[in-house]
Amino acid sequence: MFAPPPPPRIVPASAASSLGTPPPFTLPEGDKAARWNALRDIVLNDATCQARVYAGKKVVFGVGHLDATVMFIGEAPGADEEEQGEPFVGRAGQLLNRMIKAMGLERSQVYIGNILNWRPEMGARSPDGFQTGNRPPTLDEMAYCLPFIRAQIDIIQPRVLVALGKTAVDGLLGADRFKTMGAARGSWHAYNGIPLRATYHPSYLLRQEGLRSEAALKIKRDAWEDLLAVMEKAGMPISDKQRGYFKTG
Repeated sequence: MFAPPPPPRIVPASAASSLGTPPPFTLPEGDKAARWNALRDIVLNDATCQARVYAGKKVVFGVGHLDATVMFIGEAPGADEEEQGEPFVGRAGQLLNRMIKAMGLERSQVYIGNILNWRPEMGARSPDGFQTGNRPPTLDEMAYCLPFIRAQIDIIQPRVLVALGKTAVDGLLGADRFKTMGAARGSWHAYNGIPLRATYHPSYLLRQEGLRSEAALKIKRDAWEDLLAVMEKAGMPISDKQRGYFKTG
């Protein structure tokens, strides 16, 4: 049975009201596919998740290989994700696909999930459901959905977890553990005994595109160093080209 996580110690002022306690659930006995399909049905039909999805949009559940060695976890769906019901399918998802490809893998060989299963509402939308911009999930929202991503991790049992961005770090390791993303990345952590590497969210990396400052280049180098560390921990081969990707003559 997957019980809800303990309540966060600090709830942001933006969390106007509690979502309540997520109902505990028990997955059936059986293989990974049977358990994953049961969990997917639970999440997609969860009344609280459905109540926070705008008309015509979708609750978003994880996708990928059920025997994946590497599992990526982001924060919350955006506009493209709530349209398709799949995580990381917009511009950030395209960059993540390129990052996965640079590691020598295909998207279909990894597993990708999110801390939150719906797009956080920023206010009233237009009649067609259009919303400009995204916001990070509140701790209250994360607390509701954490049992769902924890259950996915339990099913997949990856060799390595990759937390993409501060929200994923807060959800998996605790909201009061790291003050900044910089403090979380660059070293190994553990989630229930699984090695976890924190790195920058692809949307943050996109904001560095076209910038030639040393700070922007360092962010890109650091993100690639994190992925090299993930490859090494996962026992993947690393070529000289991959190791020297950001080295200059």
